[in-house]
Amino acid sequence: MTASEIRALFAVASRPEVVSLAGGMPNLAALPLGALAAEVADLVQREGEVALQYGSAQGVPALREQICEVMALEGIRADPDDVVVTVGSQMALDLVTRIYCDPGDVVLAEGPSYVGALGSFAAYQARVVHVAMDEHGLVPELLREALRTLAAQGVTPKFLYTIPNFHNPAGVTLAVERRAEVLEICASYGVGVVEDNPYGLLGFSGRTYPALRSLDRSVVYLGSFSKTFASGLRVGWALVPPAVRDRLVLAAESATLCPPSFTQMLVSRYLTGHDWRSQIKTFAEAYRDRRDALLDALDTYLPDGCTWNVPDGGFYVWVTVPEGVDTKAMLPRAVTARVAYASGTGFYADGFGSRQLRLSYCYPTPERITEGVRRLAGVLEAELDVMRTFGSPARSAVGPA
Repeated sequence: MTASEIRALFAVASRPEVVSLAGGMPNLAALPLGALAAEVADLVQREGEVALQYGSAQGVPALREQICEVMALEGIRADPDDVVVTVGSQMALDLVTRIYCDPGDVVLAEGPSYVGALGSFAAYQARVVHVAMDEHGLVPELLREALRTLAAQGVTPKFLYTIPNFHNPAGVTLAVERRAEVLEICASYGVGVVEDNPYGLLGFSGRTYPALRSLDRSVVYLGSFSKTFASGLRVGWALVPPAVRDRLVLAAESATLCPPSFTQMLVSRYLTGHDWRSQIKTFAEAYRDRRDALLDALDTYLPDGCTWNVPDGGFYVWVTVPEGVDTKAMLPRAVTARVAYASGTGFYADGFGSRQLRLSYCYPTPERITEGVRRLAGVLEAELDVMRTFGSPARSAVGPA
């Protein structure tokens, strides 16, 4: 097991004088905290003996039914018996990896990919093969090429891990016309698909994309209430084929015995008694405003040679800096200038990404975002001034397109 570069930033980035564009912390200011406080008190008073007791390793039945209603917004038809509630979707991902992977097995993942997934794959000694993306998400032909190359080596990957909607960290969305093709390619090589979708309902255009699971019932689907309700409750889930469900429940029992009934029952009450769809819309509108502030600041302050995507949802913008600038090496100087970001190298398993960085716009105010980008631009300008004076470093740090 290795420490996450992004997690290591938190102690520094949480200092009040530092503008943190690093961590993907949801902004909870829009939650109806007074109503939730009353709901907590009523839950303890009326159902405390159940909520504070051990529960089922698979999760509270009422919540599993409601999770199926949430997934139906993305076209998924599911049976509550195939839902396993976990302590956040990170736990589900870790347990799925534990079930599927032996040391030395290969997992396909987009390049770049979610740092928490890479950590789980490394912990179970799986080897990650990245497949590049473009502005429309995972490139099917490159996926086919990677599978063809691995097949020639006698290797069948255990699964493709993908974040199709508002990708973390790249911010792109898999084009609808590519989704069935990706599934068909994986099926033709006997490779499963694990779909991680924490941001799918947080689109800025009002459009909801069809989940991969809605097209293929063999897909393992991971969901979470961390981005659409409250991350501190740590309630996520996995929707799995029946053949996998019993093993996932056994793995969950060995990891935690059972997920907390209290937080599950609170989420269930929230879904029953509150307009959670409007709440998600409120979150999305707030994140869209912050996205716009970030894009405006990037356009105003960043030096020539920098490029970035325009996300249509989620939390992140992926920035590429001029050749010769190493974002990992530059990070301590950025923190000294009181701004933090996530270096691109943390999102690759193979050392790439040193010309990229991830900026998160979900938590700071628009004013703080603008100031953070202004500070970041100053650090980048200083790096470029050094390069112009002394020449580019001997090692050119570039990642795949």
